[in-house]
Amino acid sequence: MNRICEMLQIEVPIIEGGLAYVGNGLLAAAVSNGGGFGQVGSAGRSPENFENEILLAREATTKPFGVNIPISQHTDFTPYLEIIKKHKDLITAVSLGAGNPKNLIPFIKEHGLKVLVLTSTAFHSAKAEALGADIIVCEGYEAGGSNGPSELTTFTLVPQVKRVVSIPVVAAGGIVDGRSMAAAMILGADGVQLGTRFVATKECEAHDHFKAAILEADNDSTTIMTRMLKGPLRVLKNEYANKVQEMEKKNPTVEHILPMVRGTYNKLAMFDGDIQSGFMSCGQVASLIDELESAETIVKQMSNEASQLLTTSFRNFSECK
Repeated sequence: MNRICEMLQIEVPIIEGGLAYVGNGLLAAAVSNGGGFGQVGSAGRSPENFENEILLAREATTKPFGVNIPISQHTDFTPYLEIIKKHKDLITAVSLGAGNPKNLIPFIKEHGLKVLVLTSTAFHSAKAEALGADIIVCEGYEAGGSNGPSELTTFTLVPQVKRVVSIPVVAAGGIVDGRSMAAAMILGADGVQLGTRFVATKECEAHDHFKAAILEADNDSTTIMTRMLKGPLRVLKNEYANKVQEMEKKNPTVEHILPMVRGTYNKLAMFDGDIQSGFMSCGQVASLIDELESAETIVKQMSNEASQLLTTSFRNFSECK
């Protein structure tokens, strides 16, 4: 049995990313109902809203799901940890990213939950395993939002991580369909994580203007808005992204750029729908997304397509031999 499926008690090794501001409970439930692993995102949510979305997810599915805590995006994540503790019987796992997970892993495992840690290098993957992580989610430079400063692509990152860890590895960044899932599995990944593809779904609470921008994207629609935040920030091209890029050309200090990349501007575009006055985190796969479908349908289609492709590829290879 697939190690991800066994550990998370799911049917197919497809995981929903945390999705700041738009990783809502109904989306998490839809992913889980498709056989994957949905997650309620905490970024951009008050503790009360975070709790409500967990309860909404549990009402909408009987299957396992988890939550995401981006460490650096919370000035005080204690209230979120208390909610996780309170509802530990409703969720299966917690994913951690955007910061050092050292102090959080023991708390999560103490309450009987699995820990997924987001990394961008083999070095940090090995460190996360040593700290007690159950699953590594290694994210390549293709992914939307904030990425690691090494700027490794998923194609090179997955094999590097597989060489240094023994726990299951999930590939993230550039995953959008059964073909990319099959490619990640051949590289050695035990599963895949998707972000941008699950934004363009019926259940996601992202604004319709943001979803439409993803559907209209071509192969050159994303850009690195800034590299001044300990790594590149990949977004959809728009007037606001151009404004930040022009500012960066003037060699500003981090203090000058930081106010321009606050979450309020992310929310303004992605959740409120003012897509020219804020920025939209988005991966390079946007140009491959043509339809607004149910997340449940996407998970089922992806797993079926990947399974067929892997079976055909290995059969063709055997015939060559």
